[in-house]
Amino acid sequence: MVVPRAAVNSLSWVAELFGRAPFSNTEVVLIEGLPPFVWLAVPAMLVLLIGLRLLLGRGAPLRDGRRPFRLRPARRLIGLLCVATGCATALLAVSLTQFARLTGEKPVAQVSLQQQGERQFTATVTMDGQAPRDYALRGDEWQIDARVVRWELPALLAGAPSLYRLERLSGRYADPVVDEAAPRTVHALAPTRLPDVAALKRRFPGWMPFVDVEFGSAGYMPMFDGARYQVYLDPRGALFIRPADPATKQGMEQLGW
Repeated sequence: MVVPRAAVNSLSWVAELFGRAPFSNTEVVLIEGLPPFVWLAVPAMLVLLIGLRLLLGRGAPLRDGRRPFRLRPARRLIGLLCVATGCATALLAVSLTQFARLTGEKPVAQVSLQQQGERQFTATVTMDGQAPRDYALRGDEWQIDARVVRWELPALLAGAPSLYRLERLSGRYADPVVDEAAPRTVHALAPTRLPDVAALKRRFPGWMPFVDVEFGSAGYMPMFDGARYQVYLDPRGALFIRPADPATKQGMEQLGW
């Protein structure tokens, strides 16, 4: 996607206004350091301002230093549609602040495990661009879930890449029967206070035709003391996990993985 330098410079203040996405040190940017949501936030604001002017303006030319009010239903209707479109696009832009750019196979997280007791572990998760965080997990295996957003035309023609966010870390048991009765541990990796892209798509299907699909991807691996893993996402949004060192690979082989 090629954008003139002047256009990029004129939009740089928007990135400062909204701030960077949580994945601030990763390839969150689309062009020249701007996060993905900016490219929706800017047109959303423009459409919203135009709509408000059409909807709330007096609707008549200036006469004798005064601008009389004219109803003009067609103008008000167009303004209302612009306001609705701008609001829906702005909600989508806000929801994308949690997502990072997915342009190729890339490591998105590291997971290290320390055993604390029988089927009890501390998982240290280091997501790309963030400080390590510790989570208590129970079970025989750990699982990580991601959400991926892919685009429809014309966003694809504009070069918009798929986006992702890591959503959940959980412990699981190898035996499904034990998994039904044993205590479970689930931790959120992404904030839940912002609007969800899938919910917005269902709520405003006509206003978001450029969102092709939003889907989940997950992977799981065994837990044992000292294990270290690297989490990857490929360009299609598939999540997979690899051992991060030979000792972890050997431990997996001993467990039959």
